[in-house]
Amino acid sequence: MECSLYIRRPDFYWRPRHPDRGRTIIRDRGPSAMLTKIWGAASAIALLVGAGTAAAAPVKIDMWFGNTGDIAKRVGEQCDRFNASQTDYQIVCTSQGSYDASLQNTIAAFRAGQQPTIAQVSDVGTLDIMLSGAFYPAEKLMKDNGYTIDWNDYFGGIRSYFATSAGEMYSFPFNSSTALLYWNKDAYAKIGKTEAPATWEEAAADFKALKAAGYSCPLGFNISSNEVWQYEEQFLAVHGEPNATLNNGYDGLGAEMVFNRGKWVQFVRDLKSWYDAGAAVIKSKETGQTFVDAFAAGDCQTILTSVGDHGAIGRTAKEGMNWGVAMLPVYEGTERKNSLVGGASLWVLAGKSEPEYKAAAAFLNFIAKPEEALTWSTVTGYIPVRQSGFEYLKNQGFYDKAPYAGREIAIQSLTVTPPTGVTRGNRLGGLLQIRNEIANGLQAIFIQNADVQTALDDAATRSNAILRRFEQTYEGKQLP
Repeated sequence: MECSLYIRRPDFYWRPRHPDRGRTIIRDRGPSAMLTKIWGAASAIALLVGAGTAAAAPVKIDMWFGNTGDIAKRVGEQCDRFNASQTDYQIVCTSQGSYDASLQNTIAAFRAGQQPTIAQVSDVGTLDIMLSGAFYPAEKLMKDNGYTIDWNDYFGGIRSYFATSAGEMYSFPFNSSTALLYWNKDAYAKIGKTEAPATWEEAAADFKALKAAGYSCPLGFNISSNEVWQYEEQFLAVHGEPNATLNNGYDGLGAEMVFNRGKWVQFVRDLKSWYDAGAAVIKSKETGQTFVDAFAAGDCQTILTSVGDHGAIGRTAKEGMNWGVAMLPVYEGTERKNSLVGGASLWVLAGKSEPEYKAAAAFLNFIAKPEEALTWSTVTGYIPVRQSGFEYLKNQGFYDKAPYAGREIAIQSLTVTPPTGVTRGNRLGGLLQIRNEIANGLQAIFIQNADVQTALDDAATRSNAILRRFEQTYEGKQLP
């Protein structure tokens, strides 16, 4: 039987070089036809006879991902567990060094016809790959390969980020996270506090008290493009305010950035005032210590970071340090909304063979098992992406154990309210570049003492130029 996979030719850099000016056609004629074509009938018979006495080699596929350091090791271990669980398939998982490098390397490989079967794409690249058409939709992949998946089992906030407007899942949520406040309970006890600050007004008073108590870094933070999502996108979500018009881009490519309005402007002003007073300190690789490392060492008493860092902090925290996590603070009078899902998802790319797709479906089915969710959450800090996985962890007493207690707060933060039009996430083209422009605006404010409103207005203008270029690239296209 001849099976053809048709890929609509996208309008941007994903397309493979091909003489066809209409659409690219990738054909998989099946093992028998390929053997006949290459070896001839006699060779095919000889190979078939030999197959009866020797085990067939496993189907090998590649997965490229962007995580590094400890998380990269954990991804490798997960791939090893899959390989050890069966003999039909072998997955080779390779870190590309960063989320951005993983996406760009995948694009280049696709154009050269050497793409991996599975690619990890961070949240910021979701719209880019959605519009490329260079993938095998997750729901179709699993159905085509005989797997029954309860897609409604995914947490609403996670599902809505990676699904189409019609609710179809295009990719598999993988390392999902959200931002939390980490606090040193011992330090806070010295200022008479037994609870983490729930409002930013309360946090401001706590930072001032910690500074007066002799702590040199009440709040450690970083304003780089890699970290700005924790202070901007997550802040806006829990306050129920938009990052961009058209429901953060979900309703069309004509969205414009509006982060330079509303409560986030006040937050940047407050953060700058804490910074000027020495109650908030920039911690990064450039300063010699990241804010996560500074918290684990007991040098900073409060940070905002991903729940995905929970495992690393637990393994590296200063001996005897008593610490915990809480939901992000909100300003007084705010009706808290759900926070956003961060991290990345796994996309199965177009242009591979039927056996490779069977291998991909088997791997994705493997990592979706509740038992695997337990192992994954244990060694990383990332949250289970399904309700069934979360319930399995609770029934195993996972969140009752000291190293893991508190991670359930990430689930609470993601589900405190059903997702609204502006708390589903951000479906914006060029989001990585937009984060860069927001970071540039913050750099101007904190390093060059630029006026807050002017710097944020300028960052919004530059970000809107990115959106307009993206819109022109996909002129006339409708969002999925």
